[in-house]
Amino acid sequence: MSDHLVAGLVAGIEPPYYTVVFTSLRTEGDRGYGETAELMNELVKEIPGYLGYESARTPGGLGITVGYFRDEDAIAAWRSRLEHQRAQRRGRAEWYESYSLHVAKVERAYHFVRDGGSGAAS
Repeated sequence: MSDHLVAGLVAGIEPPYYTVVFTSLRTEGDRGYGETAELMNELVKEIPGYLGYESARTPGGLGITVGYFRDEDAIAAWRSRLEHQRAQRRGRAEWYESYSLHVAKVERAYHFVRDGGSGAAS
């Protein structure tokens, strides 16, 4: 997975691959969210075909996390992890006002790094 990090971003993955885009609006307060997020970040690394993730959150609670997976089997393996399913239930009960999930197949990908030039994958 670390082979795909460029300037702190996931890059250099040869398409095709899949993205799982999770956009959420958080409730106020942590209530174990941070600890659970750290655990999920460690557990997903055990999934064969997991390639990395990028995440950002605004002070107002809007968050976007993009997970990268080699194929749909890897996504299904992550979805079926019991710890992940427990975290999803807790998210609906405590941590999220709302969320959306989008799964997409990436056919082309490009990246740019000012000091390192640009790279492209097709």
